Amino acid sequence: MGLLKNLSFDQLQFFDSQGYLVIDSFADQEEIDAMMRRMDELLDGFDCSIASIFSTKNQKQHTDSYFYDSAENISFFFEEKAFGEDGILKQPKQMSINKVGHALHEHDPVFKAYSCSDKVCCLLQSLGYKKPVVIQSMYIFKQPGIGGEVVPHQDNSFLYTDPPTCTGLWLALEDANIANGCLWAIPGSHKDGLVRRFIRGEDGVSFDRPSPTYDKKDFVPVEVKAGSLVIIHGDLIHQSFENISPKSRHAYSLHVVDTDGCKWTDDNWIKRKVEPEPLFSS
Repeated sequence: MGLLKNLSFDQLQFFDSQGYLVIDSFADQEEIDAMMRRMDELLDGFDCSIASIFSTKNQKQHTDSYFYDSAENISFFFEEKAFGEDGILKQPKQMSINKVGHALHEHDPVFKAYSCSDKVCCLLQSLGYKKPVVIQSMYIFKQPGIGGEVVPHQDNSFLYTDPPTCTGLWLALEDANIANGCLWAIPGSHKDGLVRRFIRGEDGVSFDRPSPTYDKKDFVPVEVKAGSLVIIHGDLIHQSFENISPKSRHAYSLHVVDTDGCKWTDDNWIKRKVEPEPLFSS
């Protein structure tokens, strides 16, 4: 079942200074296989006609009810490059999906078992969480050849509490390397604070200010083996490039926020009808 202990002093110190931390072998092969098999089943059963397209380059497009409702559903989002000029998928739907989100952790027993596991709770306790909730979950495919770029961003921009408390838990289900689109991060960038926010208003969603320009040489690749967990501070600048390799890069990502001593702001894109259940209360 992987890690089931508190983070060490050295691990916490590294996370505090760098803004991310890799834990090898956090999930075992049995857990990985279970999640990948379950996703195959979900893909086989979904209706292509009601899915949406996902892009981090054109966030303004996310104004439809399918996107908003995905906060409390299991919803499917295609890659931008999945369709031909005729609007028809260029490859099978299983090879065309960008991600599935954003409530796998609530509605699917296989993903819920991992998301609410003792080891995830133990990890969050080590990070100082008092009453954490998983606010969103995503199965990310990074398809071979068409897996889209994720532009530099901070998770707190999209999932904001006052004060900020978001942490990303990015689990590699397959090896992630430079060739197939691994994560890249600017070490220590979380110490500069939140740059901008992603706001939901009457006219849809948009950022409250333009993105800064980042120097490519400041980013370092975070290459990991399947089963490794990357813990990501909510203010860390991170990104991933297109996957132009012949191999996919599946990952299961959780984003957690605290509900003790902070407030989920009303202008977040996620406006839940039912409050999420805390993983624990301490």
